[in-house]
Amino acid sequence: MEAVQKDHRYFVVLIFLPFLKVAVQQKDAVTVHLEEGMVLDCLCPWNGNLSMVSWNKVPDKEPVAVFHPEYGVAFSQHYRERIEFLRTTPMDGSISMRNVTHQDIGLYHCSVQTFPQGPWTRNIQVEDLDTPPEEDDSPEPPTPEDVRVDTELVAERNNNLTIKCNHVHNGTVYQVILEKMPHSEPWSIIGVCKKVEGGLVGEDYSDRGEVSCADSLDVSLHLTGVVPEDSGFYRCTFSTDTGVQTTTVLLTVAPPGGFSLSMYMMYIYIGAGAAGLILLMVIIILAVRHR
Repeated sequence: MEAVQKDHRYFVVLIFLPFLKVAVQQKDAVTVHLEEGMVLDCLCPWNGNLSMVSWNKVPDKEPVAVFHPEYGVAFSQHYRERIEFLRTTPMDGSISMRNVTHQDIGLYHCSVQTFPQGPWTRNIQVEDLDTPPEEDDSPEPPTPEDVRVDTELVAERNNNLTIKCNHVHNGTVYQVILEKMPHSEPWSIIGVCKKVEGGLVGEDYSDRGEVSCADSLDVSLHLTGVVPEDSGFYRCTFSTDTGVQTTTVLLTVAPPGGFSLSMYMMYIYIGAGAAGLILLMVIIILAVRHR
């Protein structure tokens, strides 16, 4: 009977161990007043070696800033020259923000990658506590006309496809974030590739396909049996030691044996080019005969 009770206690402890670990790493969001020079604290409570600190703004997981002990800091365009890493201690990932606006209101997520104990995270809610805004100041999702496309792809439904963000990197890349924007909805992260302690770490959040990471941090999305819902914009954000760089791919899915608008325009261009070439050949022949 005593052995049965002891096994029961061990079973209960094993069930609750994962929840205890999550409770230690994930705490309630701390509220910070929106003000000039505000500080967002992110101080890891234990000792160790810091591998990287990354800040994102949720729910869209918009990249904000990254600190790497070897490669330095990188900031997204919206936060460049407005954020500073304080670095008061070796395990400090806190930042300060200046030239603040109401667009800086929101929930920020700080992730401190450490060795050997692993990651530590914290959420900070920035609010205008004195006069809460009466209307939603969050930016509207970008329209397709606002997105600059670097590469256009056309895939036939039910076929397989690999989406790659071909980009010439200016500097050393230490993190790549792959996002998707379907039908003018907000960007959502579907994959992350990053270097931590000299190793390669890949995070796959995609509901469709499989995200792959190469040693060079070239990220790709493999789609099997393409469906119309796969259409949309795909964006890669490269965090390098010289700053943040982006490249965007537009995917259009055509029905089997059918034509999409992009394919139709492509055939028009090809046809126009062929007609122009035939006309040029006729002019040359007539000119030679005339001489």
